[in-house]
Amino acid sequence: MAVTAEKHLVYCWLERAGAVLLLRRAPGTFLGGNWELPGGTVEPGEAPESAAVREIAEETGLAVTVTGERGRYTWMDITGRALRVHAVVYESRETGRAEVVLNPAEHDGHAWLSRGDARELPMAPHFAETLELGAGR
Repeated sequence: MAVTAEKHLVYCWLERAGAVLLLRRAPGTFLGGNWELPGGTVEPGEAPESAAVREIAEETGLAVTVTGERGRYTWMDITGRALRVHAVVYESRETGRAEVVLNPAEHDGHAWLSRGDARELPMAPHFAETLELGAGR
């Protein structure tokens, strides 16, 4: 019987003036051209909230603090590996105002968008669901 590995991801929901920050994955990366919230992998021994703060800093140059939890998702790896992926989307707020500076190895674009405009973009199902959950907030 095959053992299923576990991977933990974290993402930050960050708004400015009612618009949420989304990043476009660079061509040649996994799911290149798709849009996502800033985030990434929780390192071994790292607290998920700390990973979210670290990831948004690495991907955007922004400093944030986690203020709550927006959603949790689990799915099997879409490439067919024996891997279960767990993701948490955290609400966050900026601790200082700065311009977004992307890591070009990961992302080639960013946008601050309303939920309605963001729904039109290609993105993974858990991000689309997060946008829908936010409609009543």
